[in-house]
Amino acid sequence: MNKRWIVGITGASGSVYGVKLVRALLEKEFEVHLVITDAGWRVLHDELGWSSSKRKEELAERFTNGNERLIYHPIQDIGASIASGSFRTEGMVVAPCSMGTLSGIAHGASGNLLERAADVMLKENRRLLLVPRETPLSVIHLENMLRLAQLGVKLIPAMPAFYQQPASLEELTDFMVGRVLDSMNIEHDLYRRWGEP
Repeated sequence: MNKRWIVGITGASGSVYGVKLVRALLEKEFEVHLVITDAGWRVLHDELGWSSSKRKEELAERFTNGNERLIYHPIQDIGASIASGSFRTEGMVVAPCSMGTLSGIAHGASGNLLERAADVMLKENRRLLLVPRETPLSVIHLENMLRLAQLGVKLIPAMPAFYQQPASLEELTDFMVGRVLDSMNIEHDLYRRWGEP
């Protein structure tokens, strides 16, 4: 199987989850195909101070440092490799996942490259993991999540735990990204597991 994952970042709050996940995958020498919605770029700017006008330069500075294992796909590039089922990947993670994107995936809208790539995961029976981030949740949100869960999508809501007594926001982020990596069957040491010293 290819050491290749697709990561999507949307306009939900919590863009740090997607950023931390991409870094963790690159450190583990995975090839990462990254797609970010326009709203995702806005949240990266608002929460992390990223420039949304110089996207490729920003990604090069934040992730790659000459590393060619990160491949960025613009959101409207429907001809990108990840839009085709013949392009082999281990799966896709959307972190964070907005309710708008979750709805688009649940209903097969394929309105942009991120939704199309997720649709490919569903039709090819590949792993699709979503990290929804919204509160409170409406009945529509819950129905869409139930629909996706029934299709085999793994839902990992951005609900960090406190039993490890986190001392910083980074430790809370590490816990959530660690739980995502657990669901991807990727070894890590981002947080202390329950019952471990």
